[in-house]
Amino acid sequence: MQFDADLTACAELVQKGDPDRFLATMAAPAEARPLLFVLYAFNIELARAPWASQESMIAEMRVQWWRDVGAEIAAGRPVRRHFVATPLARMLKPELAGCIDGMAEARRWDIYKDGFEDEAAFDSYIERTSGSLMWMAAASLGPAEEAVVRGFAYGAGIAGWLRAIPGLEAQKRIPLVDGTLEGVQALARKGLENIEKARRNSRSVSKQARVALLSGWQAEALLKQVIRQPERVAQGTLGQSEFRRRTGLMWRAASGRW
Repeated sequence: MQFDADLTACAELVQKGDPDRFLATMAAPAEARPLLFVLYAFNIELARAPWASQESMIAEMRVQWWRDVGAEIAAGRPVRRHFVATPLARMLKPELAGCIDGMAEARRWDIYKDGFEDEAAFDSYIERTSGSLMWMAAASLGPAEEAVVRGFAYGAGIAGWLRAIPGLEAQKRIPLVDGTLEGVQALARKGLENIEKARRNSRSVSKQARVALLSGWQAEALLKQVIRQPERVAQGTLGQSEFRRRTGLMWRAASGRW
């Protein structure tokens, strides 16, 4: 597929706004990149919507805009002109667009400063954001068992969330149900267990769909890092060296492992 102005703009947005997913997309087969760039650009736009204004009403309207886009795609109706929404409507299957409603609803949490009610509410947030994004990508590329993809996505989502903790706390959010060192370790273990369980069922994810799981290539290493050194979450020092990041991605892309 040729990259038109919209696809080029989506790729540029992902490169600037989500460099890890940009690298994962560039490591994917060329034929999968347009879809991945569009989905990841959509994710950035939706994630930014709650932070668009200090006025909660305006932020709610921005989130609702994307909710409406998802409803239009799901119903097969014409979608409003937008450099992300337009190619998203062209590439996303209507039956998968239903995930957007749950993603948008979850993102409403970002508008306000209340903490999660309980562990179930936190899990729902991760499942409807990270889980739905990875599922839409995988199911668009090839056959896959949804529960397996979402299980892996949960672990990857936890790893990403733990990296985001300092920034969220700086914005006066309460990102964890249990922010103690023990609570952080327990959350990392839960994420790692989900990844390991998903990998035991790796045969249920086709070669084509596995490309979507490349975006979680760092999750296992980060979660193990948290289990060993939970204080790094608050310090904002989670992460691998650039060499290990890139070689790890290259190995997974070449081997088909996730």
